[in-house]
Amino acid sequence: MHAWDVPALPGEFIPKKVALAYSGGLDTSCIIPWLKARYGCEVIAVAVNVGQPDDLSSIEAKALASGASKCYVIDAREEFLQEYAFPTLRAGAVYERKYLLGTSMARPVIAKHQVEIALLEGCDAFAHGCTGKGNDQVRFELTFQALAPHLAVIAPWRMWQIRSREDAVDYAAAHGVPVVATKAKIYSVDGNLWHLSHEGGAIEDPWNEPPADAYGLTVDPADAPDEPAYVTITFEEGWPVAIDGERMNAIEMVAALNDLGGRHGVGRVDLLENRLVGMKSRGIYETPGGTILSTAHRELEHLTLDKLTMREKDRLALTYADLVYTGQWFSPLHEALDAFVDKTQEPVTGEVRLKLYKGHCDAVGRRSPYGLYREDLATFGADDVYRQADAEGFIRLFGLGQKVAAARGRRLQEQDLEVSR
Repeated sequence: MHAWDVPALPGEFIPKKVALAYSGGLDTSCIIPWLKARYGCEVIAVAVNVGQPDDLSSIEAKALASGASKCYVIDAREEFLQEYAFPTLRAGAVYERKYLLGTSMARPVIAKHQVEIALLEGCDAFAHGCTGKGNDQVRFELTFQALAPHLAVIAPWRMWQIRSREDAVDYAAAHGVPVVATKAKIYSVDGNLWHLSHEGGAIEDPWNEPPADAYGLTVDPADAPDEPAYVTITFEEGWPVAIDGERMNAIEMVAALNDLGGRHGVGRVDLLENRLVGMKSRGIYETPGGTILSTAHRELEHLTLDKLTMREKDRLALTYADLVYTGQWFSPLHEALDAFVDKTQEPVTGEVRLKLYKGHCDAVGRRSPYGLYREDLATFGADDVYRQADAEGFIRLFGLGQKVAAARGRRLQEQDLEVSR
């Protein structure tokens, strides 16, 4: 037994079978022998494909070689985009002005499938490889609480004596865990079909400009083509359905836009964000396809939503973003907000043409059969629709409260003058 294989404490819950959220990386590969050594339990690995850049072709063999009794590999890429990323897109949810929530949206779909496998296999506990400093532990565990609250949760990073990547590499070697890893790790990287993020290394100092190797999906905007690219996105009730008139499924669409946006340096974000656990962290996020889609969707809403609905939707989008970021996907409020969003999206059908140029993504055209813009009303030319003389009465009534308040102010000033005399 390795020095870090500490037996369970007296009175500690001893699981018989644990469903582990398994990525195939160093940490979760080490968790398998650690769970078995501490509890003598069976470990069921659950690997969920949301389009992460890791090679999942050998992940089942790796999990079994690390000591898991079974490994489920689930392709959830279409589900991730259609049931998580696109609803968040339709809500207009952006965390702290910049972040399109790529990691945040992926965690509940992974945890949901982990719950399904745990119930299928008769597990009595979940395990995950999230650290005690991050947001992901909350996202996983709130999903567990919502969908299977009767099962226990084991979070090794909050319990074990492994404190660094160096420790984990040594532990893996001592247990014959087949991982390809070294003790030198510059960044913590997370990726899926929606985005790629980097944290740690040189970018931990907020004064440092992100180095070139902090990006993986996008070219430096300075090196992007000197000629702009134009792309047209079609929406039906807020759902993106086509690029340049060609209908595609969600995976095809996001992959194509990631490639296009990446070549033009679109979708880079450098964010100092407020983590749920109370600290600030710096992340470099790349969301080229998501940036194109969110820009297009927002512009189409400008055309199709009335003022009051758009204002209220913008206000609730902040709440929606907080719910996604803090792992409350399976909450009653999130369900209610989705119903609100669905109603607002009924007229959001049409096309938006965008110009991509050296990191910029700008809408240059938009049209919809349900648009509220009327050229005959907005024109500065002669028209027979808008009676300009009507504006006089409108202004008089619109400013009535301000006029009454100003009169009161003058009376108070006159009273002060009388007193001072």
